[in-house]
Amino acid sequence: MNYTYLDCLAMLGVGGAHPGGLQLTKELLSREKIDETKSILDAGCGTGQTSAYIAEQYQCNVTSLDCNKIMLDKASQRFSSLHLPIEVKQGSTEHLPFDEGLFDIILAESVISFTDVSLTISEFKRVLKPNGILLAIEMVLEKSLSEDELKSIVNFYGVSRLLTENEWYNLFKRAGMKQVSVEKFKLDLGENDVRNVTDFSLSENIDDKFFEILEKHLHFTTVYKDILGFRLFRCCI
Repeated sequence: MNYTYLDCLAMLGVGGAHPGGLQLTKELLSREKIDETKSILDAGCGTGQTSAYIAEQYQCNVTSLDCNKIMLDKASQRFSSLHLPIEVKQGSTEHLPFDEGLFDIILAESVISFTDVSLTISEFKRVLKPNGILLAIEMVLEKSLSEDELKSIVNFYGVSRLLTENEWYNLFKRAGMKQVSVEKFKLDLGENDVRNVTDFSLSENIDDKFFEILEKHLHFTTVYKDILGFRLFRCCI
């Protein structure tokens, strides 16, 4: 069976695998005006680490969505053990199972790249309330790569394509986001990858191939540390 990088994250139950981890998430959220009246969608919630933090910190309405059932099962277990009233939904960001105008904030941490980017952004805009905010942490291509290198990275991670900062910005604007701000953090992808994540929820009987995938990921983050960066995009509608 051909396992993917996302399958690997699901089986290992990695929480906070995105660049910056939970610490960056806390910093981003602390800048927003969040109270118990807000409704937040954690899109691509994984094992629910971020969702749990938001619910505990802000006591607001949190919805957790992921397309991976293994991830959602682990998220549900986390929420249950912490007695958090978080709604869990299985679904795709390209076809969100929500009515329009539901959320004040959508958080997408290394999620959009793994989808049909234009469809996902359009769906995020649809389900945001007027003046709603999308906070997205996404991988960006800092320098040009050969076609073979690009293909190797795209195929391994299962992303649709590798985008530059300007390409991301243009996609958000074309989707109708009125304000798009971009921020670069002084954090190398290799400094906060799965080696440094302390939040794991391991499945039973993990195939050795998942650890081979993990090793390849660590290899990529080392070899391409100056080429694969990331940005925070804050988009308002």
